Amino acid sequence: MKKLVLATVTVAAVIAAALIPSGPPVEAASPGFGSAVSSVERPTWQTDDSVNALATAGNVVYAGGLFTRIRPGGKTVGQGEAIRPYVASFNRTTGAPSGWAPRLNGAVWSIATSADGKWVVIGGDFTSVNGVPRNRAAMFNVANGGLTSWNPSVSYRVSALAISGNTVYLGGSFGRVASTTRNRLAAVSLNGALLPWNPDADDDVHAIDLTDDARKVVVGGGFTKVGGGNHYALAMLSPSNGKAYAMPAAAAIPPPTDECVSRVKDIDTLGNRVYVANAGSGTGCYDGVLAADSASGKLVWQSKCLGATEAIKALGGWLYKGSHAHDCSKDGSFGDGAGIRHLLVESTTNGKFGPWFPNTGVGGTTEVGPLAFTSGGNDLWVGGDFLKVNGKPQQGLTRFTNAAGGAQPTRPAAPKVASPARARTTVTFPAVVDTDNITLTYTLYRGSTKLGTWTRNSYPWARPIVTTFTDTGVKSGQNPSYHVEVTDGRTRTKSTAATVRVR
Repeated sequence: MKKLVLATVTVAAVIAAALIPSGPPVEAASPGFGSAVSSVERPTWQTDDSVNALATAGNVVYAGGLFTRIRPGGKTVGQGEAIRPYVASFNRTTGAPSGWAPRLNGAVWSIATSADGKWVVIGGDFTSVNGVPRNRAAMFNVANGGLTSWNPSVSYRVSALAISGNTVYLGGSFGRVASTTRNRLAAVSLNGALLPWNPDADDDVHAIDLTDDARKVVVGGGFTKVGGGNHYALAMLSPSNGKAYAMPAAAAIPPPTDECVSRVKDIDTLGNRVYVANAGSGTGCYDGVLAADSASGKLVWQSKCLGATEAIKALGGWLYKGSHAHDCSKDGSFGDGAGIRHLLVESTTNGKFGPWFPNTGVGGTTEVGPLAFTSGGNDLWVGGDFLKVNGKPQQGLTRFTNAAGGAQPTRPAAPKVASPARARTTVTFPAVVDTDNITLTYTLYRGSTKLGTWTRNSYPWARPIVTTFTDTGVKSGQNPSYHVEVTDGRTRTKSTAATVRVR
């Protein structure tokens, strides 16, 4: 009977383990890609400058930003362009644009759609839409694309929007709405009437969302006072009178100092959770994400990666994060020097990184990367100021879906083989990366004979675990050939073979 000696894990594996969050990896049990969407980008039109805001209504995605033209994916600037000044819409299924082309005279910084899919509201710096006065906010009919008579007339930038029932909530840098004092927060009915709601924030508001039960309005920005009290950067407000509720989780955001000011840049709610993204202004300043209970306002978990978080989106059990994360060592993960991860996913349960590792570059105006997310439930659209997605040219806009396919494991290199003693060989191979999975299965073959199977965890930023196998089932003078096959449960890759002469 031939004897097989079980594999040993080398020192490299011990080093790699130190770079991976403690505990088992967060990964879906089903094979294929592990999170809600694949890391493989789908064909999508591009923009010629930054996308600052995204929203979904049915099968339509609305995008707003600094761009004035759009073009097909794969085309360079100037090729196949269509004029879309600051706002455009796209088909969720194909990624192609619709004919909707309002003419704006200024940038768009926020977009919201109504739950019934009938209305889309945009906010920003513009003062004219289709030649008609619309100061920084405008509403369109989704069915026919027409500009409505809704016209609250806002005095300065609208950078946050949310629609709940018959109410549109506005946040930004403004001081007046409909010629009435409203400092940075206001509410307007769908019929255009300014409502009494007046939380009176003392600094800019960048994000607004409502809890799923619509009982609380969650706002974020750079303020220190809002809703009648002292609340820094984050607050939960009454939708009826604008007064602030207690939100203990807000204490997890460090108070401002001369060296560090951390502002809330995005908020997303799902179920009984509120997710909050921050961007800090100084070196080492808080840039992380927190999850809070929507009823009590208490902190559930917090991640403290450095690198401003600009966009988040909760899909099922996953929270997608757009940032320029470069140091997540406080969370037990990669540190400076491991590269910048502009796209990541975290477990909504505990904030640990999950199996989704695409990436973008930077470019455009702010050179931050992703700035906005939206989803129709089975996809994730990403807007920002990037010029590449997964290393390929794609400006301003991309999308990921749950369509069959997805990434496959990187093809492993030929294993290293040696014969250190008579009738014995050693075979060494490193783990590889699959951008849709953390845990992969490796099978080692001598010719067509299976020698062993192992599971290994790998992250794009971690030194790969190296496995060494000792084969005593060979004879002196033989020239056995070895190869490795890797599978994610759906796709399989295979190394080239390596041959050794047995001593």
